[in-house]
This record gives sequence, structure tokens and C-alpha cells, in this order.
Amino acid sequence: MKTFQLAAEPRTALGKKAAKALREENKIPVVLNGGEIFDLPYTGTLKEGEKIVEIGNGKGLITTDLAVTQDAVRKLVYTPDIFAIELDVNGSKRMAVLKDIQFHPVKDTILHIDLLEVNDKKPVTIEVPVKIEGHAEGVKAGGKLTLSMKKLRVKAIYTEIPERMIINVDHLGLGKTIQIADLHFDGLELMNAKNAVVCAVQLTRAARGAAAAAK
Repeated sequence: MKTFQLAAEPRTALGKKAAKALREENKIPVVLNGGEIFDLPYTGTLKEGEKIVEIGNGKGLITTDLAVTQDAVRKLVYTPDIFAIELDVNGSKRMAVLKDIQFHPVKDTILHIDLLEVNDKKPVTIEVPVKIEGHAEGVKAGGKLTLSMKKLRVKAIYTEIPERMIINVDHLGLGKTIQIADLHFDGLELMNAKNAVVCAVQLTRAARGAAAAAK
């Protein structure tokens, strides 16, 4: 994945009123999730913007409340590309990926962003765009190539996740499909249902007519 540099500032004023005031300054509330799990009670020192979240069974983790500007995330959000995000929080660098975005239902402006902290040891799951390459045999025979899944859910260490999932369709025949179970990528685990159809070559009227005439 490409790396996207993003400057963020700690956010200590929380709640609906604080979020509204932040948005009036053309900023977006952000929550950074995915920190290390530890036993409670926590004996360390929290940094500005950090808070402890209990996850049950005497365990907890630290999330960080941040704020970023609308302009800073424009090229991160309004693009089909995926990125590893290098967060700069008052000079401290942390790596993350985009987890979720909430948009205004009418204005389409960004209301809230959830980020997931990543490292080179713990796998993460992220959706990766699909790119088809090759010329399917079924298309040469008059069929139509259709792409049913524009993104695949991939689990891996973030440094191993590619920008695109390249799928070659050269040998895809007329009326045939490529399912998740047919795919394999070294170092990557596909999390979609095994029988989900990624792409197919559909029979067209012309192809059916040609097949009937050949009989």
C-alpha cells in the first residue's frame, strides 16, 4: 500500500456539542482504535487524548481521540485507493488504516472517522480493490465479462497488503465464473465467502445464437 501522511491533534473535549464546534472549525472528530490489550487496572500514564476502554474479562485497551482538518483527508477519503496512514500526533508517529467513515446524509461532508492502529506483527482485515487483467476466452467467444465484487476483504500484516487484487481472466470460458475459492495470494487470507462470485463471463444473445447455429 501507499503511505499517506496525516497530521492530527489530540482531542480532549468530547460529546455532541464539542464535535459540533469542531466541525464548525472545518475539522473532523477521529478515534484511533486497535491499541495493545492489557490487564486492568492500568498502571501506565495516559497521553493527551487517550482513554481506557474496558473490553471485558478484566482487560482493556487505549483509544485515542483526535481531530484532523477536512482538507487534510480529502485525498485519503475521496479516492478508490487504499493507504497505510502515517499519523503525526504532536511529533509522535503511529501507523493506521481507515476503518470507517460517517458522512452527512445531505451535504456529504465527513462527520466522523474511525482509524485502526496497525503494526508489523498483528494482521488486519481491509477491503482491497479488484483489478481484472487479461482477455477472457469466453469474451472472445462472444460472451460478456462482468465484475460482481469490486473489492475483496483481505487479512494480512498491513505491509503485505497490495494496492490492488490482480485477477487474471485469460482462461475464463463462456458461462464460467471465478469464485473466492478459486483465488490464492501468497501471504493473504481472503475473508469473503468461498462461494462468492468475483467475476464471470455471461452468455449473450449473440453467443447463444452462434452456439445454436453451430449445432
